[in-house]
Order: sequence, then structure tokens, then C-alpha cells
Amino acid sequence: MQDFFTPTLGSPSIKTSDLTLTLSSAAGPVDILRGITLTVPEAAAVGIVGPSGSGKSSLMAVLSGLEQATTGSVMVDGTDLVALGEDALARFRRGRIGIVLQSFHLIPTMTAHENVAVPLELAGVEDAFDRAAAELEAVGLSHRLHHYPAQLSGGEQQRVAIARALAPKPQILFADEPTGNLDSATGSAIIDLMFSFHQARHTTMVLVTHDAGLAARCDLILEMADGRIVRESRGRRQRLHEVGGERGLGR
Repeated sequence: MQDFFTPTLGSPSIKTSDLTLTLSSAAGPVDILRGITLTVPEAAAVGIVGPSGSGKSSLMAVLSGLEQATTGSVMVDGTDLVALGEDALARFRRGRIGIVLQSFHLIPTMTAHENVAVPLELAGVEDAFDRAAAELEAVGLSHRLHHYPAQLSGGEQQRVAIARALAPKPQILFADEPTGNLDSATGSAIIDLMFSFHQARHTTMVLVTHDAGLAARCDLILEMADGRIVRESRGRRQRLHEVGGERGLGR
């Protein structure tokens, strides 16, 4: 099977080969992902698009270590995730993987400051609350440290979720429909924020979205249908790199 993306620069951050995911149901086994082979280089931004049920979120779940593949190989940051059990996957994600979801998933009984500090404390970071405060300041919420999620707007909650995902300084940031619960203006501001962090910190970023305009801002766009990658194209940012004479993310 063809590699849909082979970098010319840097080592691969994510590499899969014949990845499949089959889940059981009352009607029998259901094939969710069917032979996914791809390579994503370090510090690239990748947009995954496709209709509902195409396998976008399932692919993100496997690549981020939230779901185990049924067959094939999944190499992320040099580690074969297929060989890891649930506890080992949790340890792997800690500090390496940041995840932002559509529904924020903040802990309602904790302040914004405490929510961002949680992954740092779990990782044994001594200055967890200082770093959490710095991340909240970076997303423009230094005045909201002691507010609870219910006291924050949707955009503010997503900013807290982004700060929480980025606080451990992960190598890879995954985002599944990060603007799905936001109005267009707020969603645009959130995406601008994510891309600014991606570029400043050289983080590999994988975005799952229905928004073709958002995906076009990435280096690479992968279109999915029926559990397969059916089309690959370069995003607007990568085309701008090429026009400007920089070496791009070629085959």
C-alpha cells in the first residue's frame, strides 16, 4: 500500500502501516479503519477531513493512543503503540501527547488554574501551578485563573482545554473538531491560537475537522471515506512555503 505522505526533511513523528480497527457490535464485527498507511513528519500540521462515519475520529483515537489498533503498526514518536497495554499507553501519552476535544472535558469542580495543573501534577512537575498559570496567560486567561468552567464562556473553556493540552509541552497535539461547539468568530480565534502555538513550539499538529477552510491551513490534507484515506493534497500553508522557495514536505 502507498505511503500517502513521505517527508523529505526531519524524522517521522507518526508512521502507520496497514492499520486496521475492527470493533464488535450486536450485528457482528464492524470494520472502522481499513489498511491505513501514512507518514507524518515532525512539526507538520495535518488536517483530516471526511463525512461523518468516515473514520476520522477513530483514526485520531488510535494515533493518540486512546484506542488500540486491531492489526498493523502504529509508530508515534518512535514507539510502537500496538505493543503497549492500556497502562503503558497512558504513561506514553503523559507529556508526549496533547489532546483537545470538541466538548472541552474540563473538570467542573476545579478552577481553570487547577484544570491546567492536573496533567502537570500527574507527571510529577514540581512547579505545576506556576506553569499552569503561565499557560493560561499565554491563551489570554490570566484574569480567569480562579473561575470554574460553568463561569466561563465556550471560547474561554476551549482556551483552558488548549492550555491544559499544551502545558506538558507535548511533541504532538491532536484536536478533534475543536471549534464544533463555538460560534464562527470564537472558533476562528481558537484556531488562530492553536496555529500560533504550533508554529512557535514546532509541535506536530493533527486536526480532525469538517471545515475545509480550516484543513486548508495545514501542510497536508488527508480525506477519508469508509475507513480509508482516499485523497491527499497539500494545504495552503505548504503551497506558500513552496512559492517562497522553502523546501517543502514532499514525497
